[in-house]
Order: sequence, then structure tokens, then C-alpha cells
Amino acid sequence: MSWRNPAGQLKTALFDLLFPLRCFGCGSEGDLLCESCRRSLSRIEPPFCQRCGTQLGERSLCRVCIRHPLTIDGIRSLFIFEGTVRQAIHQFKYSSVKMAAVPLGQMLADFLRSQRLPGDVLMPVPLHRKRLRERGYNQASLLTTEIGKHTGLPVAEASLFRLRDTLSQARTASADERRENVRGAFGCRERLLGHNIMLIDDVCTTGATLDACATVLKAEGAGSVWGLTVAREVVASAIDTRKPLKV
Repeated sequence: MSWRNPAGQLKTALFDLLFPLRCFGCGSEGDLLCESCRRSLSRIEPPFCQRCGTQLGERSLCRVCIRHPLTIDGIRSLFIFEGTVRQAIHQFKYSSVKMAAVPLGQMLADFLRSQRLPGDVLMPVPLHRKRLRERGYNQASLLTTEIGKHTGLPVAEASLFRLRDTLSQARTASADERRENVRGAFGCRERLLGHNIMLIDDVCTTGATLDACATVLKAEGAGSVWGLTVAREVVASAIDTRKPLKV
């Protein structure tokens, strides 16, 4: 038994007794995401667009990425933004359930190890200081820290920053508005000198925010920039029932 901090251990045990963790999906005690609910999550499986990561009927680039080529080298997301994942992220992001970073970050780390995506530095998508004061934390930073614990990759939290407080992407009406909303919204404090950056965020919709970050990072010398998110939204503008173009 460790006696380094018995008061802290007692406090943690008392908190767990009074406020036991409950699964976002089924409500069972013991974990914020139980094993059964983790297995039931809607994973994004190939074939998908090799650039933005949205699911397709065939392996190719999606029409959106052909019409509007991205600067970012690739975006990958674990799950479709629905059901239990949506509930977990909403609680994590808007209800101060910061402990949700633990299971979500662990799943991101497992995915990163299994896929062997290029990346020697982890970097969270930053919040503007005004929004950071309002929320009290950056959910992307918490996820990035958790991934770093499991992978051993260094975290560069202060390198990327927001130059201006943009409108929430959820309030924009189209992919074009999302791209314009974050155009020129980010800056970088240091030269990256060939580093391969792995950008971390909670949700990807069109990839506009991740791509705006990648533009700045590559201008500062990043060798490659990839994006990794917990979930991806399925939006009507991204759905195309025609046969995807081969490239």
C-alpha cells in the first residue's frame, strides 16, 4: 500500500462512493463508457475519403475534397457523431464532465497506435482565450494530454493559438461559411522545422477548422499535418449519392 498521500486517497474514495461514475450510454456504475457500450459505438470503417475521412461507397476522394482541396494531409475520426458518443461529447464539452477525457483519450491513443499515422508531436486545436475563460478548459487539450500519457508522444499545447474569437462552427449554415469563418483565425508561436504534427479535436464536421490550423502549421515548416477526432458529423452537404470520382 502506498502511504504517499493517504488524505488524497481517502478523498478520492469518498468522492467515488458519493458520486459513482455512470456510463454515458447505459447508466451502469463503474465507468463513463462501459465495455459493452464501447463495443456498440458506430465506428467509421473503410472505405472512406483518403483526405477528409468521411465514409464513402468506394475508396476514393470525396467530391468535396476534389472541389475544395485541403491543406491538411488527412483527417481520421473514430465514430459517427450520434447516440452515446454524442452524449459523451456534449457532457464533456458543455457540462464540465472533464473526466470524459480519460476513456475518449484512451480510445484515440489506441487508434493512433493501431493505424500508425505519421505524427511526432501532438497538438490540440486551441480555443480563443475568451471562450477558454467562459468554459474553464479546452476539451481538445484534455484529450491531447490523455493521448500523450498512453503513447509517450510530446504535447505542444501552447504553439498553436487563435488570433480571433470566431463564430461557433455549429452556428454556420454551410461548408463554405465554415471555411470562411476560420480563415486566418489561427497563429503559431514557433518554427516547426519538419515536425509531423497530429492535431487533436473532439468532433470534425467539414474539416474546415483542422485545415485552417494545418495551413498555419505548414507555413511554419511542419513536414506533415494530420487531424484526429473522436467523432465525425454526417452532414447533408457531404452526402452524394452519385458514384464518387476516382483519383
